[in-house]
Amino acid sequence: MANKQRRGTSPAAPDPEVAPEHSFEGDYRPRTDEAQQTPNIRVDPLHQVEFLHTLADALNTTLDLNTLMHRVSDLVRAVIDYKIFAILLINDRTQELWMRFQIGHTPEIERTRLKMGRGVVGQSALQRRTLRIDDVSKEEHYIEANPTVRSELAVPLIVKNRVIGVFDIESEIPAYFTAEHQRLLELVASRVAIAVENARLYTRVSRQAQTLAVLNEISREITSILDLDDLLERIGQLMKRVIDYQMFTILLWNERSQQFEHRFSSRYGERIMRDRTVPLGEGIIGSAAQDRESILAPDVRKEPRYLAVNPETRSELAVPLIYKGQVIGVIDLEHTRVNYYNEDHQRTLSTLAAQVAISIANARLYQRIHEEEQRMERDLEMARQVQLRLMPPQPPKLERAEFAAQFNAARSIGGDVYDFLDYGPGRVALAVGDVSGKAAPAALYAALVSGILRSLATQHLSPAALLSALNDQLQERRLDSQYVTMLVAIWDDSNQTIQIANAGSVQPLFVSLSSSGSRTTVDIKTIQAEGFPLGLFPDVEYEEFTLSTRTGDLIVFFSDGIPDAENAKGDMFGTDRLAKVLKSQRQPTASSMVDAIQKAVSDFQSGTEHFDDETIVVLRAL
Repeated sequence: MANKQRRGTSPAAPDPEVAPEHSFEGDYRPRTDEAQQTPNIRVDPLHQVEFLHTLADALNTTLDLNTLMHRVSDLVRAVIDYKIFAILLINDRTQELWMRFQIGHTPEIERTRLKMGRGVVGQSALQRRTLRIDDVSKEEHYIEANPTVRSELAVPLIVKNRVIGVFDIESEIPAYFTAEHQRLLELVASRVAIAVENARLYTRVSRQAQTLAVLNEISREITSILDLDDLLERIGQLMKRVIDYQMFTILLWNERSQQFEHRFSSRYGERIMRDRTVPLGEGIIGSAAQDRESILAPDVRKEPRYLAVNPETRSELAVPLIYKGQVIGVIDLEHTRVNYYNEDHQRTLSTLAAQVAISIANARLYQRIHEEEQRMERDLEMARQVQLRLMPPQPPKLERAEFAAQFNAARSIGGDVYDFLDYGPGRVALAVGDVSGKAAPAALYAALVSGILRSLATQHLSPAALLSALNDQLQERRLDSQYVTMLVAIWDDSNQTIQIANAGSVQPLFVSLSSSGSRTTVDIKTIQAEGFPLGLFPDVEYEEFTLSTRTGDLIVFFSDGIPDAENAKGDMFGTDRLAKVLKSQRQPTASSMVDAIQKAVSDFQSGTEHFDDETIVVLRAL
């Protein structure tokens, strides 16, 4: 084992003391003349059956490869007093022998990899037969690993006609190993080979089961992360649990630039920022994306597609992230060791990449939705401010009447509209309307109605004529399934009368107060004004009522959001509860009456989400 190999030599001729090759798997039976030689071992042949029973027990009672090899080394030492003992196994991918277990070698020798045919061990594996070397100084294939070694015995481990490794024993005594040693070690090797293969199979199955469990756990965790930056960082952390790496990168495809951009990069456990982009088809990363297949580069120095971004990189594994048939990114792992990544890593990462792609797509979709929601919130807030500007900042002030109003939108913006229109000295037109629908469409239609209403107000039309004109204007701008209910009232401050016309709106309440001594009586009547909503039918005429008021009388206008307000049980506030609120007020002002109604409705709802816009306007005669 170790440092150098003689050049210019041909393979050694078969040892005459070693049995010729045969087709029997694991058949190490000695020739007749070898069997007759006097064994130079410390176990009496009569006790070899006991030794085989002990060997069988040692092999059959564990599936842990490390435990198995320690037991084998102890058993072999019981019959052969060796100086150096090693079990080398073949890497199926690289076809190299590496020390899985050793006693007596230095760490440098333990890390050595042997190609098939190199050294005594490599020759034993290549020729599929035992090599017993009495004097290593005369063996052309011998590699000097320890200057004190004089003799060597190498026995191949064969399972199902396939060499999986080699037993190697070395001694400081020339010609130390006998034919009986050889026969016994071959016997041990034939059984150990099966045990080693079973242990390796068990290890692979256990590792696969563990990997699948970890992959399942990772999949569950990453699907719950919706912030893209947090998701990518967590993927990098969780990836370490199944595949070790020294450099980790996730690149995502940018449709605008048509390139892959670094979204997350880690180097030796530290997050780093990279501005480099990768075009489709460039390097290992771009090629993996273009071919839509993972690329495993055991040695990047031999990979023509490799671009030397990290000079210390020796092995690389790149897997495309595919979602709904589209490549959305690439996961790239790098390591400083040659042949570090293998097919198992490739399969594991490819399996995980499918779930990673879904999680990234979900996170990006959530990010777009979140950004869109934020934009809509900003737009709605602006629309709300615009809508509030369309409503009068404060009620008009008259000598013989007072007004108060309150508007609460069910959402950020609503479809209710009210306005006070100047009709000249001592005259004010009041309009209270409710647009069909809610939120932005209703608010936009309400803005349209408000604009038309104000344009018509300059004509100082009567309530009925104003509603008819407004209906005609909406007919010219008709929108399917859009209409508005509205009540228009004109107050004349000179004689304290009010003219009312209604286009499908909630009928207002007339509250009159009468006193008899110390007793005040509250009388509530519904103003029976009716009519078709605006915007549905052409050429509609409306009825008009004129009412006289006395000092202290109130007229309460409200939208249907007041009586239709619901509590947690689904009960409606109704007009009866509204009447109780009106009767409970003694000598109210317009403002106090609005506050009382609003408080009663709010207490009734008790935190329940508002179903409809709520508008209250109160007129009180002074």
